[in-house]
Amino acid sequence: MSEGDTFWISLSEKSLGLLLTIISALLLYFTISSTTALAGFTVLFGFLSIVLLAIGLFLLLVKPPE
Repeated sequence: MSEGDTFWISLSEKSLGLLLTIISALLLYFTISSTTALAGFTVLFGFLSIVLLAIGLFLLLVKPPE
């Protein structure tokens, strides 16, 4: 791979990580703030938002191979 390709892959990886982090933080906020409306599904949505947050943070922290 050329150096230009690595730049675009890294940029898209960081952008996707940032997008996933923002979406999961919003999902976690709305899950916590509306526990009465979600009733039994609070744990499910909380777990899914934490998984998305972990994936997003992983994409932000990982470096692509050179």
